Amino acid sequence: MSQVDSSNSSLNSDVEVAIAEMASRVSNRGRWGAEDVLGTMNFLNDDKRREGAGLVRRGAAFSLAQGFNSDGPQTGWRQRNNPVHTMLATGLDAEFGAQGLPHGWGGADDYIVTPLQASTQWDGLGHVFDHGEAYNGRRASQVVTSDGDLVTGIETVADRIAGRGVLLDVGRAIGSDGELTDGYAITVDDLERTIDLQGERSVVGRGDIMLVRTGQLSRARRDGWGTYAGGAAPGLSFTTAEWLHGREIAGVATDTWGFEVRPNEFPDAFQPLHQVVIPHMGLFIGEMWDFDKLAEDCAADGIYEFFLTAAPLPVTAAVGAPVNPVAIK
Repeated sequence: MSQVDSSNSSLNSDVEVAIAEMASRVSNRGRWGAEDVLGTMNFLNDDKRREGAGLVRRGAAFSLAQGFNSDGPQTGWRQRNNPVHTMLATGLDAEFGAQGLPHGWGGADDYIVTPLQASTQWDGLGHVFDHGEAYNGRRASQVVTSDGDLVTGIETVADRIAGRGVLLDVGRAIGSDGELTDGYAITVDDLERTIDLQGERSVVGRGDIMLVRTGQLSRARRDGWGTYAGGAAPGLSFTTAEWLHGREIAGVATDTWGFEVRPNEFPDAFQPLHQVVIPHMGLFIGEMWDFDKLAEDCAADGIYEFFLTAAPLPVTAAVGAPVNPVAIK
């Protein structure tokens, strides 16, 4: 198992050309009309939600969220810090009567200050642009302003993301001790091999939410955060873009900070797969999801499909938002 080399013949060495060529092949611009704001979430319809709900047999539930606390992965890079949790009122206030409320009534309140992408989250369609262009061919400046994403804000999908989820445990399928090495680029062959090993009920298609476990979060939990946020990581290869498009999935989430392989597969590049799949395909991307407990259960019973509910916190006009995804088997 080795990292995909940037000289791979399937990749044009010029990142600008490669992005433009791939974008033209996977574009969903205008597919659902000029006013569309849902992108690939159009694939996740009522029928898919009923299908997902029908997968519940045992009622076993697994939260796929990391904690939202100060002991998180963020380092301050790109001004992303870990959540700050502060109490406004405590049990101490209540016990000693400092709250000034009648007949012994007491209570506690708190708040957090956090970047919306500090922990387990969805990337919205206003998160990434390509040469000043947002999803569906809109000008970036007319989509996201100082008031936020006024067109494709994350609240537009607050009631949609529930349906059939499928875990592709690539780390367990092809990795060493259940983990891929940092810098490993997951190819279409790797995804297909994982599906073959897990069985036909792991096949992903229209309207599904695909979860890709690399095992990097397992390693970070064991060894410390290190450069988990923004450093080298296993992830999807740029060459998977057409496969993702052809499968017509509603969204994809990984257990890594950045979804795609890092370092990226081109010299002097920054997240080129994001630059294709968000503004051109309209694909929703989840990052920093925690699959370990779910993966153990799936390996034990051989069932990798489940009902998944993963509504983002509907922060109005946000370009991404925290989520507590729950898989139910």
